[in-house]
Amino acid sequence: MTEMTEATSRPENAAVRMTTHAFRLTFLTPAFLGDAQQSGRWRTPPFKAQLRQWWRVVYAAQAGFRPGLEAAMRQEEGKLFGNAWLENDYCKSLVRLRLDRWDPGKLKSWAGLEQGKVDHPEPQKTNYKVGPHAYLGLGPLNGSGGTQLAKKQEKSTAAIRDGESAVLSLAVPAEHAGRIGQALALMHRYGTVGGRSRNGWGSYALIPLEGTPGLQGALPVRDWHRCLELYWPHAIGKDEKGPLVWQTTPHADWKALMRTLAILKIGLRTQFRFSSGRDAPQPEARHWLAYPVTKHSVRPWGDQARLPNQLRFKVRLAPDGRQLVGVIFHMPHLPPPAFGPDQAAIERVWRQVHAFLDAPAQKLTRIQGPKP
Repeated sequence: MTEMTEATSRPENAAVRMTTHAFRLTFLTPAFLGDAQQSGRWRTPPFKAQLRQWWRVVYAAQAGFRPGLEAAMRQEEGKLFGNAWLENDYCKSLVRLRLDRWDPGKLKSWAGLEQGKVDHPEPQKTNYKVGPHAYLGLGPLNGSGGTQLAKKQEKSTAAIRDGESAVLSLAVPAEHAGRIGQALALMHRYGTVGGRSRNGWGSYALIPLEGTPGLQGALPVRDWHRCLELYWPHAIGKDEKGPLVWQTTPHADWKALMRTLAILKIGLRTQFRFSSGRDAPQPEARHWLAYPVTKHSVRPWGDQARLPNQLRFKVRLAPDGRQLVGVIFHMPHLPPPAFGPDQAAIERVWRQVHAFLDAPAQKLTRIQGPKP
């Protein structure tokens, strides 16, 4: 690890000792990182956003998930990552990121990447099938007439290919290096970037380069019922069986693995049957998984409300370093007050999801996180 000293933009212009890190960042699945033209390109903002997200998780865990931690966290985050809202203390970011390449995406066609459709049991249709990649990547991918990259202004957008890599360099204040290091370890194990990243697209690995210490840190877990005390993703949930983290069997490539993840997601969602259609007077069980749901709006929530899925997918290298495994993990939290969250109903939904993933038929195993 190397260190350097520089003057900051703060009023006191005090010297801050910096610590640098360098990683080989490699994508394990295609990534939809939109640039100004909404086409894939290597860029640093998505990775800085990732670092901030996982930094918050580390902060919350170190604070013991105490009530009201958000105010102190937001203040420290603003001072570290830059802000324009702290009175008399607005500043530029003290965390600097650099990529050694800013190339545009090279994946311009999806032809031949998806082998066959999978069943999607909808009560309104029989023998309904969908393209698994399009199902997980709807938006960046178009499933009509065979899965293909979506078009913008009559031109297909590009994605970053799996296997593409770049050197990601960071410089952070030395006094914050410990927390930043733990956040980077969580990014490596659970991080994804770009469009539909919660479904596993944009999964990447961070490999420390010479002079950068190995990534390590405890898994920030909390009883999942207690996680519902906060309105934002601050920990990975756990129950009496351990962390709510499941892993698939090894797959030869991402194409087959994303098909498996699509089948799992279809199954865990469609186990909740709708009894209403558009403009439902109140939310049903499946609405609490994620919203909006095509053709199943909720009148009090309207068409513009967004409730991201708390269950996330990640693709990792298998222990043999050649195959890939899929990781499914739950980061529970209560939906924002605007949704009028029914905690009892939400708990019933997630207990059913956990039971589905634990069932032998899914061929998943519970895994533990890294140790301190």
